[in-house]
Amino acid sequence: MDAVLFTADERGEASRMSVIAFSVRIVSAVIAFVSQVLMARWMGSFEYGIFVLVWVTMVIVGNLACLGFHTSVIRYIPEYRERGLMDELRGIVLASRLFVLIASTLIAGLGALGVWLAAPWIESYYVIPFILGVICLPMIAMSDLLSGLARANSWALFALSPTYLVRPVLILLFMALMLFAGYAPDARTAIFASTAATYATTLGQLIGVTQRMERQIPAGPMKVHFAQWFVVSLPIFLVESFFFLLTNADVLMVGAYMDPNDVAVYFATVKTLALVHFVYFAVKAGVAQRYAQFTHGDPQRLAAFARETVSWTFWPSLLMALLVLALGEPMLVLFGPEFSSGYPLLFLLVFGVAARAAVGPCESLLTMSGNQNICAAVYAMTLAFNIALNVMLIPMFGLWGAAMATAFAMIFEAGALSFTVWRKLGIVMLIFVPAKGAA
Repeated sequence: MDAVLFTADERGEASRMSVIAFSVRIVSAVIAFVSQVLMARWMGSFEYGIFVLVWVTMVIVGNLACLGFHTSVIRYIPEYRERGLMDELRGIVLASRLFVLIASTLIAGLGALGVWLAAPWIESYYVIPFILGVICLPMIAMSDLLSGLARANSWALFALSPTYLVRPVLILLFMALMLFAGYAPDARTAIFASTAATYATTLGQLIGVTQRMERQIPAGPMKVHFAQWFVVSLPIFLVESFFFLLTNADVLMVGAYMDPNDVAVYFATVKTLALVHFVYFAVKAGVAQRYAQFTHGDPQRLAAFARETVSWTFWPSLLMALLVLALGEPMLVLFGPEFSSGYPLLFLLVFGVAARAAVGPCESLLTMSGNQNICAAVYAMTLAFNIALNVMLIPMFGLWGAAMATAFAMIFEAGALSFTVWRKLGIVMLIFVPAKGAA
């Protein structure tokens, strides 16, 4: 604990950022859980299921609308600062914002047009919520980019608190105010509240990050190497796309095959398990920029640090998994009596979460070390495997089929990423295998 709190080197800074990230995600988990329980109680399982499917889709598409720039800035900003390339640093900070804003706005417009044209083939209760949902896409994308800029500078609170603390609180507050004002407790009202909260959060985040960047980067000329940044960002975009789709494919596939009530039960179950996922995401948030920095230095230093991050990920995840399994049923009952049917699914899903934690943030190590292409290929294979399993298993086993597909896909993903890291970098990212065990 002394080393984490007071060590001044890069390892100490990465440790502190991971601890801060984990603390934020724990608080966020509590806020999100309470928020989702209240939303489910206010709307009922059917309307809540509609809202869940629309909101999850918007978060996925909003993240993908960054086209990889929200992650590539984490790679380039530490490099430019380390090499004293201030013109390039100023260039990527400005160009990334403009590009993400323009790209996400175009994608939002195309999304609304697509939903309108496809309306005859979509369930009628989804059409208006989806059209309303695309309004917040540009702000979701901009928030993800701003989080990337903050992570590149090790500003953990600026990177995480807007998305994981401020936005869910505002969604709940705006929803409560709209219900008090007499609006119907349905999915449309929830999407209006979520859109207003997203705009308020992102604009505040933009002001805060901009002011802090201006204090650290002196004014001067800028150089824009957009083609180079785009070429690097594109495979990162593919990695992030496959990862995000893989993480949420089960909810989307349940929405495609089953009714909103089933979507609500499955989503509540996944939300209950999210406390375990947060360890993985917290470590990933804390170490990505250090992977990028160490890649340009001593390979032994990178290997030792990477191995250490596996332990940071696995043991807290295991503890959280046991806690969630012990308390899962009463937590699900809070959503409503019908939600308790999702509790047995936790015991299957936890195997996949444990497998991912056992190899640490492999995809961040691959991406930050210039191996984003092979990482994208691994995620493409995993996503295809996941979708194929969902298509086969959901019609046969319902929610159990979705849980089986997710668990199997996560185990496959963990094994494939760990093997790829070993082959490309010679680093053994596996909790119970010694550093030279795979050689």
